[in-house]
Amino acid sequence: LAGGIILGVALWLRHDSQTTNILYLQLGDKQAPNTFYVGIYILIAVGAVMMFVGFLGCYGAIQESQCLLGTFFTCLVILFACEVAAGIWGFVNKDQIAKDVKQFYDQAFQQALMAESETNNGKAVVKTFHETLDCCGPDNAIGAITPLWREDLCPKKDSLLKNIFEPSSCHKKIDELFSGKLYLIGIAAIVVAVIMIFEMILSMVLCCGIRNSSVY
Repeated sequence: LAGGIILGVALWLRHDSQTTNILYLQLGDKQAPNTFYVGIYILIAVGAVMMFVGFLGCYGAIQESQCLLGTFFTCLVILFACEVAAGIWGFVNKDQIAKDVKQFYDQAFQQALMAESETNNGKAVVKTFHETLDCCGPDNAIGAITPLWREDLCPKKDSLLKNIFEPSSCHKKIDELFSGKLYLIGIAAIVVAVIMIFEMILSMVLCCGIRNSSVY
């Protein structure tokens, strides 16, 4: 059940409309940074393997098989080590993920402002960011005044005053998007880790109990 829940959360994060709209973008020959998906794929793999390993543990307990329970314990140790490694990787790269996406957005924004060629898709990339995140412009002076003179790039606001007094920086929105998603991944990873620790303890207790009972 825990494996199924983790798999469900991971698949939801993988197919979330906001992240897929942004991370599937392409600026010329350059693809949007998709480092974020590495953590998601690890979570999907862990959830799927947990479901299989959980079945193995249940069957081993029903059959009172020390071999199956020992295999179950070994698989859990390997999964736990992979999850710890993925958690460390995520913690180290959590700021870099948002930074890479912001750099990609800034490049597209510069091309959208300066390039006149219709073959350049900078404008389309920028509009996708703006419409998906409901923001306009980077976190600088140019970004602050962009809604006033480039209405073709920015989502429509109710009034001019809203554009002036409620600026919505895309840098801030990108930070909020990925910090929220990574927060969910972190919670899921902690829950899985706690469950795994209990599973390892209980499987060894059960294995020892079977071994002791078989002596008599």
